[in-house]
Amino acid sequence: MRKLDQMAVDVVKDSNKLDEFIARHEFFILKTAAKTAKHYVSKNDDEWSIALSAFSDALKNYDFGRGSFIAFAELIIHRSLVDYYRAQGRYSSEVQVEQIEDDAVIISNDDNLKLEIEAINQILSSYGFSFMDLADCSPKAQKTKVACAKVVIYLLDKPGQVHEMRNSNLLPVKIIEKNAGVPRKILERHRKYIITAVEILHGDYPYLSEYLSYIRGEVGR
Repeated sequence: MRKLDQMAVDVVKDSNKLDEFIARHEFFILKTAAKTAKHYVSKNDDEWSIALSAFSDALKNYDFGRGSFIAFAELIIHRSLVDYYRAQGRYSSEVQVEQIEDDAVIISNDDNLKLEIEAINQILSSYGFSFMDLADCSPKAQKTKVACAKVVIYLLDKPGQVHEMRNSNLLPVKIIEKNAGVPRKILERHRKYIITAVEILHGDYPYLSEYLSYIRGEVGR
C-alpha cells in the first residue's frame, strides 16, 4: 500500500539503490524547487543543488511512521530553499510563501494532511486566495460537482494549459468554456475550487488527493 514509503526507508542502506532512487525523482525535486522559487528551475540553478541535497537529507531522516515520504521530502526541500533565500536576503521579495513552523513534527496522517494544506497554500497564494477560501466556493449541487469535475479532468489532460494557468495565475475561462462546454457562470463562481483541485491532483498531495478521488468517478458516470 505504501510501497514508495518503504522503498525510501530501504534504499538508504544501499548506495547504488539510493542513487537510482534519487535519479528517478529528479523531476519531483525540480518541480518542488520550482514551487518554492515561483519560477522554472533547471539543473544549472542554485536551487537544484540545494533541493537535491535536501532530498538526500529527507531520505536519511525519514521514518516510515511519519507517513508519506513525498510530503516529508517536499517540506524539507521547501525549508532548505527558504533558508537559502533568507541568507541571500531574497525571501520577502522573491518567494511569497507562508512560513511553515520549524518545530512541525510529522508523526501521523493528520500531521501530513496539515503539512499538505500548508504546502498547497503556498501555491494558492500566487493565485490570490487561500485553502480556507474554498468553503465558500466549493460546488454543492450534484450537477455543479459534475461540471467542475469535468473541467478539472479537461485541464489535467492538457498539461500545456496547466502550465499557462500557473504562469498567468489565471483560470483559462474562455478556452475551457469553448472546449469543455462548461458555462462561464460555473467557471467564474467555482474558479478557486477548480484551480485548487487541478493543483492538488497535478501535484504530490496524496492525502488531499483522497478528498478529490470522486472527480474521475463523477465524470465517468
